[in-house]
Formats: sequence, C-alpha cells, structure tokens
Amino acid sequence: MTDDNQVLKGLKVLVIDDSKTIRKTAETLLAREGCEVFTAVDGFDALAKVADHSPDIVFVDIMMPRLDGYQTCSLIKHNKVFKSIPVIMLSSKDGLFDRARGRIVGSEHYLTKPFTKDELLSAIESHIGAR
Repeated sequence: MTDDNQVLKGLKVLVIDDSKTIRKTAETLLAREGCEVFTAVDGFDALAKVADHSPDIVFVDIMMPRLDGYQTCSLIKHNKVFKSIPVIMLSSKDGLFDRARGRIVGSEHYLTKPFTKDELLSAIESHIGAR
C-alpha cells in the first residue's frame, strides 16, 4: 500500500457531517494516512471552509440541518472555482433515489454509513488518482 499512501499524503480533505462521531472517525482515519483534514458541521460551515482551504476532495453527509448535503454539493458544483472538486455523498440510507439525487447535484460517489476505512480510502483513490 505504499503507492496509495503517496496519493493520500498531504491531500486536503473536507468532511462535512453534523455527527461528531462521523467527523472524528473520518478525521482520524484520514490523518493517519497523511491527509490534511478539515471538518464542518453543516453546509454553511462547509462553504466557508471550501473557500478558505480549497480541498482536494469533499465528503458530505446528506441529512444535515440548515443546508443539506444535496444543497451543499450543488453550491460547490455551481461555483466555477470549486466545481472540479470531487464530492462524495455520505448517507445512512442506501437508497437508489438518494444515489440518483446525489448524481443529479453533481456528486461523484456515494458511501453508505457506517463506512469502513477501505471504502473511505478507495473512494478517495478512485477520484484523485495520481496527482
């Protein structure tokens, strides 16, 4: 897995979830792989972090207060500066409708919670590749 770690080293990852447990889990897993991790509690918080840090990849929970994951993804994808950032939806539901709606707003991938370390890392690797 040494090649994979090179892909992840120094990668800026934004994790947006209103669950502190999910944020902490993802942050711990990704930091261990050498990623620089930023977290946000909701879409409004996230948009400021996207502007401040210009992440390489974004994980966003679908169900959040104020601004949900679909709205957050859509706002990122409609911004000409940030639209190329891969957005991966996170959801506790594994529904076809949720996956389809995620695609419509521009997300590149969909992970069902709870996700494993391997699922998280392979989602990043499939969208970042060799930098």
